[in-house]
Amino acid sequence: MDIYDKLTILSDSAKYDVACTSSGVNRSGKQGTIGSAAKAGICHSFSADGRCISLLKVLMTNICVFDCKYCVNRVSNDIVRVGFTPVELAELTINFYRRNYIEGLFLSSGVIKNPNNTIEQMIKALELLRNAYHFGGYIHVKAIPGADSELITRLGLLADRMSINIELPSQESLKLLAPDKTKESILRPMGLISTKIQENSTDLVKFRHASKFVPAGQSTQLIVGATPDTDHKILTLTEGLYKKYHLKRVFFSAYMPVAEHSLLPSVDIKPPLMREHRLYQADWLLRFYGFEAKELLNEQNPNFNLQVDPKCNWALNHLEKFPLEINKAPYEMLLRVPGIGVTSAMRILTARRSSPIDFSGLKKMGIVLKRAQYFITCKGKIMEGLKITSDEAIRALMSDQFKLTSHYPEQLSLFREPFIRSEDVQQCLTGQI
Repeated sequence: MDIYDKLTILSDSAKYDVACTSSGVNRSGKQGTIGSAAKAGICHSFSADGRCISLLKVLMTNICVFDCKYCVNRVSNDIVRVGFTPVELAELTINFYRRNYIEGLFLSSGVIKNPNNTIEQMIKALELLRNAYHFGGYIHVKAIPGADSELITRLGLLADRMSINIELPSQESLKLLAPDKTKESILRPMGLISTKIQENSTDLVKFRHASKFVPAGQSTQLIVGATPDTDHKILTLTEGLYKKYHLKRVFFSAYMPVAEHSLLPSVDIKPPLMREHRLYQADWLLRFYGFEAKELLNEQNPNFNLQVDPKCNWALNHLEKFPLEINKAPYEMLLRVPGIGVTSAMRILTARRSSPIDFSGLKKMGIVLKRAQYFITCKGKIMEGLKITSDEAIRALMSDQFKLTSHYPEQLSLFREPFIRSEDVQQCLTGQI
């Protein structure tokens, strides 16, 4: 089998790994090296100057001794098995880079014989790239749960970002669907990477030319919808990972049915894309808006309202805190108003030092008044002409991509009036659905 056929198979097998993230590392090009890395560089998206940037996202091999029920590369699945040698992978990456096809590498792998053997093969490939080809571009590598600490450390010195996928949010789910993985085998290397990153930051202060260990930090991925685990369980775990292991990102991946199994959802069930979207919105609230997981969900309400985004849902459930006077509210409360983001809140704080702000001023600042108007006052007054009716409020706060009568996104019809039941409107506004 030639290298092109291998690439076709292994790049297709890697499509379930989420890698769309900023590189988070700056490395300028040096004489005698090839490539550089910039914080703006991201996978399958655009940098600040408008350039489309992409990574070569590929598996080292789809041979795997693990039998994770949700994985297309599981040992029990009857598929064509191939793998790159370290030399093939290094040459492929550097040739793609020279042709300006890619700006970095995202490398994952099946477990060839055992975790240590797999990590050793990945290290050989990255050593060739860094030392033989002097490649200075961005590299994101996925470590294998259960590998030795020494090998994890060596891998981290060659990569810009590392990730170890948790995949499933509970030990019970791991036992059912991924019997070869354990919570300890995943969290131990995650803790090691976190510790090494902190130690390395101290070393870099003391020694200017100290080797950098995973300078762009680490991330992980959680599958949504493969198990009965609730959004509350997933979000609480996400919050704990950020606090304990200082992760840069937690990615959520809607479960894509790849196999018939009694423990998995039916292959006819559509991926829970809207649920994934709500989790990403909540993740943003945890990282930048000062929310805690327990404020957004609890045991009585364990899943997100699919009709309204988490921030709007929180506001609707805490109407006693509103309306908020825009000229007096503290920064922490401004962030909790639907339609006001981090940048907008800072603009409000700056502007109101000079003079009181009115609604026209808010509009000029980029505030989404379509949402915010129901929760704020300016100079003690609500927006002129505002009629707070159920229909208007629900139209403002609902996601444009979701239709009340459906559980999945669908194309809106140009020839059909939207049907919204009055009882659905009332329940949504009061947070009952």
